[in-house]
Order: sequence, then C-alpha cells, then structure tokens
Amino acid sequence: MGIWSLGLGAVGAAIAGIFLANTDLLLAKPEQATLEYLEDASLKTIGDDEKTFKAKNLWERSGAVIMAEASELSSLKPQLDKLGVPLYGVVKENIGTEIHDFRAHFAGEIFLDEKQCFYGPKQRKMGGLGFIRMGVWQNFIRAWKSGYKGNMNGEGFVLGGVFVIGARKQGILLEHREKEFGDKVNTTLVLEAAKKVQIEK
Repeated sequence: MGIWSLGLGAVGAAIAGIFLANTDLLLAKPEQATLEYLEDASLKTIGDDEKTFKAKNLWERSGAVIMAEASELSSLKPQLDKLGVPLYGVVKENIGTEIHDFRAHFAGEIFLDEKQCFYGPKQRKMGGLGFIRMGVWQNFIRAWKSGYKGNMNGEGFVLGGVFVIGARKQGILLEHREKEFGDKVNTTLVLEAAKKVQIEK
C-alpha cells in the first residue's frame, strides 16, 4: 500500500504542478516602466559605425512603437507609416547571426539595449516553467510555421514587451509585457494607441 500511496502522491503532485504552471499564479508581476526610466536608456546602433544614444531620441518628435520581443508588429508597419509613427525593435544581445536572422521577420530599425532597460525596470524570467506551459508550445509552433526558428545562443529566458510612446512628454500610451515566451500583443490595441500620438509638426 505504501508504494501505491507514494506513486499516487507523486502523480498528484505532478498534475498539480502542471496545472499551476499553466495559470498565472506563479508568474512574476511586471513593474510598470516610467517615461523617465525609458528616456534615460542607452541604445546602440548595429553595424560598422556603432553609435550610442539616449532612447528618448527615438520618440521625441514623432512618438514610436518599440518592441522588446519577437513580435508580429511588422504587419502594422504600413498603417504606422501613414500615421507618421515609426516602428523600432530593441534586442538585449548581438550574438552570431541572431540580429541578421531576425531582420527577415521585422520591418523596423533594430537597436541594441545592452542594459536591458526595455526588459525592466524589474526583469522577469520564465525559466524551466515555460517548457510545461501549453501557451508557450502553441507560440513556438506558430513561430516555427511562420519561418522564425530562433537559436539556442545567448540569454533566452528574459521576457520582453511592447511600448507605444507619445511625442515629447505625452507619455507611455500602451505597455504590454510578455507573460510567457512568444506572448503576442494585441495589434488592434497597438494601432489604437499609435493613433493617439500627437506628432510635432
């Protein structure tokens, strides 16, 4: 009886663990970023002529949609162009052909965020929990079908997000934080926020 009880207990614990992993109870809550925090972030251009600049230069006059995740925001590029709101990507590292490969799936300009400011202020990691979440596997299959393979190099556990930032001191109009690997922002909400950007004439 003792062995059966132990076996049933282990099975029950495993089922409970899988159930909890597929809820949001174990996920770290994101800390909202402030405009001042993002403005002060240092970004680098990628290429031969590398330059460092403050992130606020990206949205000072025209606002911006900035993503720090592998996202499908490229589909919005024509509509954002009509609004005059640029689309940018920030990445946390530049290893091997990672950025070159990513460019094929992203229509905007890409910058390096070495201090990972756009992944904070409180950085969140998914870790091994991601491998037993159904949503992660669904997102992985969707990305694989669309041709994005990713790689096994570098740091892959930090969760990213998407920001729509208004011009000057208009502020952060939308902030989406990934709750798991591949969690996509609602593109309709991104477009609605981008329409509120008050572009400087």
